[in-house]
Amino acid sequence: MPEKTVLITGSTSGIGLTIARAFAREGYNLIFNGLEPDGEQIAAAVARDHGIDHVFDAANMLNPQDLRTMIRRAEERFGTIDVLINNAGIQHVSPVETFPEEKWDAIIGINLTAAFHLTKAIWPAMKQQQFGRIINIASAHGLVASEYKSAYVAAKHGLIGFTKTVALEGAPHGITANAICPGYVKTPLVEKQIADQARTHQIPEQEVVEKVILTKQAIKDFIPAESIAALCLFLASDGAATLTGAALPIDGGWLAQ
Repeated sequence: MPEKTVLITGSTSGIGLTIARAFAREGYNLIFNGLEPDGEQIAAAVARDHGIDHVFDAANMLNPQDLRTMIRRAEERFGTIDVLINNAGIQHVSPVETFPEEKWDAIIGINLTAAFHLTKAIWPAMKQQQFGRIINIASAHGLVASEYKSAYVAAKHGLIGFTKTVALEGAPHGITANAICPGYVKTPLVEKQIADQARTHQIPEQEVVEKVILTKQAIKDFIPAESIAALCLFLASDGAATLTGAALPIDGGWLAQ
C-alpha cells in the first residue's frame, strides 16, 4: 500500500484512539490530536508499537487558527493528508429550559464548526491531489433525537448535512465524505452521560444503562469502538471510492424501529 496519512481529531482517548490504532496497524502516518495532558506520550506509544511516523498536535477545536495551523504543520511534515476523520466531540445533558448557553456554544463549536474549519483548510491539497477521504463521526443522534440533548442532536444533524454538501462538492475531485452514526459506545463521554442521566432521572446508573441508554437499541449492548474503526478503514479505502454522502448507522438496530 502506498504511504498515506490520516489526521484524527480527539485521537488520544475513546473512539478516536481506537481508530488511530487501527490506521497505525495499516501503516498510515498519523496526526494525533487531543487535550489529554499525556496526549503526546499516548501518541508516541501507538506509533512505537506499530512502527509508523506520527505527529501530535494539541490544537483546540474551539480555536480556528489552531486548526489551520495543525493542517499546515501536518502538510509540511507529510506532504499530503489523505484522510481526515472529524471525531472530537463533547456532550452535555440538560432540559432545554436550563441548558447552559456556554455548553450549547461549546458543543456546536467542537462537534460541528471544527469539522467545517478543518475541511476548509484541508480542501485545497485534497483537490490538488484529486484524492481525499473525509469521515465525520456523527451519531445515531444525527438522525433521530432524544430528550435533554438539544445541542448534541443539533450539532450531529448539522454534521450530517455538512457531510452531504461536502460529498457533492468533492465528487468531481476524487474526494468522498461520509458520516458514521454510532449508537452508544462505552467511552468516557458516555460514562459521563450515564452519571448525568442518573442525576436527571434520579435512578441508579445500572438502571440508566438498561432503561435509558440502551432502551432504543434492538441489540442490548454497547457498540464496539473497534467496529467503528473498521468502518473508517473501509471508507478510507479504494473500495469505497463511489460511496459518498452517506450517513451510515452502526447502532444495534436503533434506527430499524
